[in-house]
Amino acid sequence: MSDVRIGDAERERVAARLADEVGTGRLTLAEYEQRVDRAYAARTAADLAAVTADLPSAAPRPTPSSSVPTARRLPVGAAWAPWVATSAICLVVWVATSLGAGHALYFWPMWVAGPWGAMLLLGTLTGRALPAPGPCAQSLPR
Repeated sequence: MSDVRIGDAERERVAARLADEVGTGRLTLAEYEQRVDRAYAARTAADLAAVTADLPSAAPRPTPSSSVPTARRLPVGAAWAPWVATSAICLVVWVATSLGAGHALYFWPMWVAGPWGAMLLLGTLTGRALPAPGPCAQSLPR
């Protein structure tokens, strides 16, 4: 194993690990520069292992695909429920004011329910539901 030749990818991994070790305080900048020079000069796995031999074993680095959080989505009903409730309240207010006036007033609830409902319908049909509240929204007092 020690005579196995290495490539640029292995050297880059060790250089990134050395940079992490500077961040944790295990290496000074001078030590980092010396070790990076040795890492880029290494030709075999043994040469490269010697650069990090006195450092604690590294935790596996997350792959870029696993480091991207997946978006949580609200169920469709949870997206539509506030629209239904708000539209119903507006409709009740419109009916009450129209009855009080003795005739049908201008149907203003369409300006509340219409655009909002159109956006919800578009999101439902295209499969783009509303994102679930993040950690900031969960920490707000209720």
